Amino acid sequence: MERFDAVDRAILRRLQIDGRVPNNELAEAVRLSPSACLRRVRALESAGIIAGYRAELDRAKAGLGLTVFLELKVTGHSAEAAREVEEALLAIPAVVACHLVTGSADFFVEGVLPDLPSYEPLLLEHVLAIPVVVDVRSSFAIRTMRSRGPLPVGHLR
Repeated sequence: MERFDAVDRAILRRLQIDGRVPNNELAEAVRLSPSACLRRVRALESAGIIAGYRAELDRAKAGLGLTVFLELKVTGHSAEAAREVEEALLAIPAVVACHLVTGSADFFVEGVLPDLPSYEPLLLEHVLAIPVVVDVRSSFAIRTMRSRGPLPVGHLR
């Protein structure tokens, strides 16, 4: 899809709120027939705008009461070093988000853990075990107001 209109944006907003909304309800909400709505959703999926569907878990109820943000500095800035860090971080189940960034850090990582004692093995056995990582700064979330989108879609044209 090269062009997005108000209906596409409405579909994306609604699906971000409830990805399991029945097609007939979605169609009614965006004022389309169910078949036209389904065609639009399939086109958004085919275009890769809708990347997938998944269940969102409540972190605390899933026993993951600690959110940690790690700022990593690496040595030897190169594409190879970045790939090495990326592969290592993505293999850690506790890592839920990872960004290559500019500024004082090279990577910004979000991790979720059961509690503070479980942070030590994450840090020592996984993150600091990555050969090119030379410094880690950690910050712990005290309270989370929003942990995910919905993403703004008003700019899509």
